[in-house]
Amino acid sequence: MKRRDFLKQSVFASAGSMLIPAFLKPFELIAKSNLSGHKNLVIIQLSGGNDGLNTIVPYGNDVYYQLRNTIAIPQSEIIKLNAMQGLNPALAPLKEIYDQGWMSIINNVGYPNPNRSHFRSMDIWQSASDSNQFLSTGWIGRYLDSNCQMCKYPYNAIEVDDTLSLTLKGDTKKGIALQNPDKLFRTTNTPFFGKLIEHDKEHLDEDNLGYLYKTMIETYSSAGYIKETTKNYENNFVYPESAFAKKLKTVARFLLSGLDTRVYYVSLSGFDTHVNQIAQQKKLFTQFSEGMNAFVKELNNNKKLDDTLVIAFSEFGRRVAQNASRGTDHGTANVMMLFGGQLKKQGIFNDAPDLNDLDAGDLKYKVDFRDVYATVLNKWLNVDNKLILPDATGTMEFI
Repeated sequence: MKRRDFLKQSVFASAGSMLIPAFLKPFELIAKSNLSGHKNLVIIQLSGGNDGLNTIVPYGNDVYYQLRNTIAIPQSEIIKLNAMQGLNPALAPLKEIYDQGWMSIINNVGYPNPNRSHFRSMDIWQSASDSNQFLSTGWIGRYLDSNCQMCKYPYNAIEVDDTLSLTLKGDTKKGIALQNPDKLFRTTNTPFFGKLIEHDKEHLDEDNLGYLYKTMIETYSSAGYIKETTKNYENNFVYPESAFAKKLKTVARFLLSGLDTRVYYVSLSGFDTHVNQIAQQKKLFTQFSEGMNAFVKELNNNKKLDDTLVIAFSEFGRRVAQNASRGTDHGTANVMMLFGGQLKKQGIFNDAPDLNDLDAGDLKYKVDFRDVYATVLNKWLNVDNKLILPDATGTMEFI
């Protein structure tokens, strides 16, 4: 294999023994400061199109039971939140969070001219584009590109996964994807790759730094910084054994160690419930709610919940009526769930979906998801949302 081909295939493989150019030394030697009080955003992606109507159940509307004769949640099992809506019983661990005022539910979230393709709709949510607009950057990526004073390095936005989502990719900056900081450090500290890089080093300067080389340098530096900083906190808090809960435990470790990270991204997949929805949602909701319960409690115990905002979304909701396979097909508007210690309006933020006023069997959206994003950018991350979302119509009052 040719050296350059190997570099392209192994961009994040290892960079441990390479000699770092002088102009990148300040990045390598960043002080490991603990930024007490800076605000963090955690984004949770529920991939597959979660059925919001069986998540926050509109048990007070008879139409729900009429159109879902076999998959509707019985009233006797619902964890009631008000006279109209309640939690799916598999989300029982969220009730404790809800009662503490650490949870807010936004109904009817969507966008105009919705797309029912998983891939396209997820692109729309991740890029915050119009449905007929195609962007190559994500809304957090553009936040990193903006004049954010704390967005200089890849680890300022971390996705706890093997690959980086569009959300965290900007024009000039991007986040970093990793699942285990110790594993990333070991991977970037083998000598083989350094020998390959050393051969090209003398031909590169700050103005002529190859993209792959620069990416590896940034990954190498980030790996060392993350490994050293996360030694500051050992989270012995008990989490469930699910993969999703382990991701949240990793985020908690990062948050509580004082990592200079503003945004974390986590996903839970499997929500495309065309068949036998009840069992699939029960399994996923158990993972989600148990993981969130542990995560929120650990942050609260360490006095970090007030500095953390969590938003959970899915790329679309499902049709109001069930299908013939005891599932639901791709729909439109959906519910968003928010968690944190500084929510202005705890509980249910707005009116329940109107099941008597549908658009050809689909929910009508009332809240544009980009207004949720604009609120987060403006009021939580303290950046002018117009720099990132020029078409957002305004902000909301949930924080």
